Amino acid sequence: MKYNNMCEGIFLERPNRFIANVLIDGKKEKVHVKNTGRCKEILIKGTKVYLEKSNNPNRKTKYSLISAYKEDQLINIDSQVPNKVVFDAIKSNRIKELENIKVLKREVTFGNSRFDLYFEKDKESGFIEVKGVTLENNGLSLFPDAPTERGTKHIKEMIKVVESGLKGYIFFLIQMENIKYFTPNTSMDEKFSNALIEANKKGVNILAYNSIVKEDSIKINEKIEVLI
Repeated sequence: MKYNNMCEGIFLERPNRFIANVLIDGKKEKVHVKNTGRCKEILIKGTKVYLEKSNNPNRKTKYSLISAYKEDQLINIDSQVPNKVVFDAIKSNRIKELENIKVLKREVTFGNSRFDLYFEKDKESGFIEVKGVTLENNGLSLFPDAPTERGTKHIKEMIKVVESGLKGYIFFLIQMENIKYFTPNTSMDEKFSNALIEANKKGVNILAYNSIVKEDSIKINEKIEVLI
């Protein structure tokens, strides 16, 4: 996944979930934050960030905040990009567990939930829910970074998918490199963590892959170990 019209800035502050103030070429700019999560361990005053400049003259903000450094680790915080990265990786057979997919559709409903992806291959079909992960602690990636009732609902619905005879996947895309392990963030959201543990026991496939993140791109890299 490539971004266009990228530039560098220095993060100043985040007045609310949607807006940040960033210093770009010596000028303070109000920018759109493409992640409503907390990201408080990433978005710290003085942090180097990368932004995409919009060509839309009608936008209220000219820039979108895409990625930021945490020490020497560049982390993509764009919450809209994981679905596209995973979709493209499946289409190009870069995910071993989901190779040779014949049909791949976005945003398909099952029961009371709309899952990110629906797939068909040979005699199998099922659903994939993608979660982008930006939280890291001492080399361990964690999700979520804030309580998520919606995320817990998706997991419980995915259990129903598997119980109906279809395949079910919860796919965690770690939006950074050099991460080898993923685990649910129990201290932040115990209900989500318990739901994920239950899903794993019920036969839902839990996958996690890290990413190669550059100033203007992100692509899937390699499978990492899930600790549940």
